[in-house]
Amino acid sequence: MKSNIKNVAVVGTGVIGTGWIIRFLAHNKKVVAFDKDLKLKKRIIAEIKRTWPYVKKLFNKKKLNIKNFIYVTSIEEALKEADFIQECASENYKIKTKLMNVIGNYAKPNAIISSSSSGLLPTRIYSKCKNPARTMIAHPFNPVYMCPGVEIVPGKKTKSKFLNVANKFYKSISMNPIMVKKELPGYLSDRLQEALWREALHIVNEGYATTKDLDRAIEDGPGLRWSLMGTFLTFHLAGGKAGMKHMLEQFGPALKLPWTKLKAPKLSKKLSSRVIIGTRNQAKGKSVEQLSKIRDEYLVKLQKLRKKYEDKIRK
Repeated sequence: MKSNIKNVAVVGTGVIGTGWIIRFLAHNKKVVAFDKDLKLKKRIIAEIKRTWPYVKKLFNKKKLNIKNFIYVTSIEEALKEADFIQECASENYKIKTKLMNVIGNYAKPNAIISSSSSGLLPTRIYSKCKNPARTMIAHPFNPVYMCPGVEIVPGKKTKSKFLNVANKFYKSISMNPIMVKKELPGYLSDRLQEALWREALHIVNEGYATTKDLDRAIEDGPGLRWSLMGTFLTFHLAGGKAGMKHMLEQFGPALKLPWTKLKAPKLSKKLSSRVIIGTRNQAKGKSVEQLSKIRDEYLVKLQKLRKKYEDKIRK
């Protein structure tokens, strides 16, 4: 899908901000990135070069136009021409609310302002931002340059016309927006991930399994199915010919059993140690960068394969 938006500003250039920069550049957007430290530019360019072999395969691109990337240390300069602003500051209400006040004052009147939050409420983040009708959350998934999912969450004052423009814009950069009906803490995916994470911590804490055991339990079972069908359609198939109706009749009673503990365990030194040592052992001496390369290569091939089967389900 095409979008008229060409000029994009990225505010904050950590892991998520850099991921957005790479995805924007891969779709021929002109990107002006803002951060306080000029030294960060070198790191961003190194990451762009590292990821480009995977990005060009995924999006069928021949070359990268690095001239479309500008790095500045003045937020006013970063925002003056931007039609779309992707904010990527720390996950903190105080920081983001203050920053949005600044962004709102420097941004063009109808420039869309989108926050890369993972769970904060947009109404609160934008409480001091000028013209909050054009503001929203866009929660991506790491790595942003690879994963197509993005949750678009409106605030109480967000207007649908700006949500529609954002939806079209994210589709233009090969993303699959999930339009959340109204704001809620944690949005959709993080609430689901958090439930799984809490249960995993309880199991490790109580000595039933290692981090490796639990990762394999997802990798070799539900994870394979979820990557194509998610939770509900997967369970629909579990009901046989009658689908979800039979599945609920057969397995519904199990929901009353005390299998799960939604309240998180205390993150004690003992539990932290088990999790840290466990994941370190799983890495088998490979650095985060080495593992990222393996993951990126896998995600390219997986998404290309998945596309063939998605079309069969969704058409």
